[in-house]
Amino acid sequence: MGKPINILEAKTSLSRLVAAVESGEQTEIVIARNGKPVARLVPMPATKPLRLGLLEGKFKAPDDIDALNPEILKMFGLGDDPESPPEDKAGDQP
Repeated sequence: MGKPINILEAKTSLSRLVAAVESGEQTEIVIARNGKPVARLVPMPATKPLRLGLLEGKFKAPDDIDALNPEILKMFGLGDDPESPPEDKAGDQP
């Protein structure tokens, strides 16, 4: 950590400061207002890339996986008939 940089200097050279942190030249840059440190500019943590198809071939989904499930229909107030609209539980009060 070096000497804190005032806000005006940080504002005018933000791209350079970000590049310094991004490249590893600086591990962090402290930004100060009126000589008092108020913020830190640090690199983002590295993230792992998302691996798609990780479980491909490990299991077989049932053929009826997209079929309507009566328990789920009941949770949404559809009962046994998936074509019927949900019942109004609050009644007809305004």
